[in-house]
Amino acid sequence: MSTALNGLLPRPIVQAPMAGGGSCPALAAAVSEAGGLGFLAGGYKTAEGMYEEVKRLRGLTRQPFGVNLFMPQTGYVDPAAVEAYRGQLAGEAGWYGTSLPDDDVLGATDDGYDAKLAILLEDPVPVVSFTFGCPTAEALDRLRAAGTYTVVTVTSVAEARTAQAAGADAVCVQGIEAGGHQGTHRDDPEADGSGVGLLALVAQVREAVGLPIVAAGGLMRGSQIAAVLAAGAAAAQLGTAFLACPESGAHPLHKKALTDPLFVRTELTRAFSGRPARGLVNRFMREHGPYAPAAYPQVHHLTAGLRKAAAAAGDPQGMALWAGQGHRLARTLPAGQLVEVLMAELAETQMRSV
Repeated sequence: MSTALNGLLPRPIVQAPMAGGGSCPALAAAVSEAGGLGFLAGGYKTAEGMYEEVKRLRGLTRQPFGVNLFMPQTGYVDPAAVEAYRGQLAGEAGWYGTSLPDDDVLGATDDGYDAKLAILLEDPVPVVSFTFGCPTAEALDRLRAAGTYTVVTVTSVAEARTAQAAGADAVCVQGIEAGGHQGTHRDDPEADGSGVGLLALVAQVREAVGLPIVAAGGLMRGSQIAAVLAAGAAAAQLGTAFLACPESGAHPLHKKALTDPLFVRTELTRAFSGRPARGLVNRFMREHGPYAPAAYPQVHHLTAGLRKAAAAAGDPQGMALWAGQGHRLARTLPAGQLVEVLMAELAETQMRSV
């Protein structure tokens, strides 16, 4: 582990930034206080909303933490495909007694990136990570000059090389097992479901670049953390494992679904956002996933009201239940206690291997 990264997290555990409410100041503070690295998710928030959460987190802990940003989306989106999907979702809107957004709402594709980056340059935080692409070398240089450690999410060797060339301090290597969105730099419909498993990808990236690796994807136990550390990672990033914690901002129905026998498997789907994301298979995913276009974040905006209405109605079959492949191993422990349990499992595994 690099000295800089080691100083940011005494224990090699990173709480994944889970956009949509899962990551919140209380959860990030609890993880950071326990010696891991807590993260806030800047995605889907306004710049002001993100900064308010940063201020709340600073009031809860003096330990290092991170903020994640979504990179602006520049790929072509077929308006006709989005409109066709809107038509398919009309029945959902009627069922939940809500309406679908107008075209103006569907046009925003940058997630307020420039404004959020400006805030994090003006009032720096210890760590900033990026998803859905790689920042410019200039942006990374400015963050480094401000004292911020930068991490770029990658899902391939090519993306890791791009991050290294741009000047990132580390890469978060995301395997296909990961819950939520695949952090690919370019959304390629022809590559759907063709991602690489975490251990294989960590080994490939370790041989291709010289950056510290944070490994992410399906990790739920200390023994798995030991495996990725042995494979060459500097730390492990866990999302679904922390989703069930009482400090998590996830909806109670989402937390319950992680271990509910009704939800037995996960799949990658575009149904909720237009980008491949792994979640628990439910009715909405089965009915609409095969027809959802490659249109992010337009589809995200299109379905946001439906997902909110489903949650309000107490219907998990209409919600985006993001989860990694290890979701059945979720434990409803306080986040700080979960870090302690994971570290004990890690130590036990490492002792057995000596």
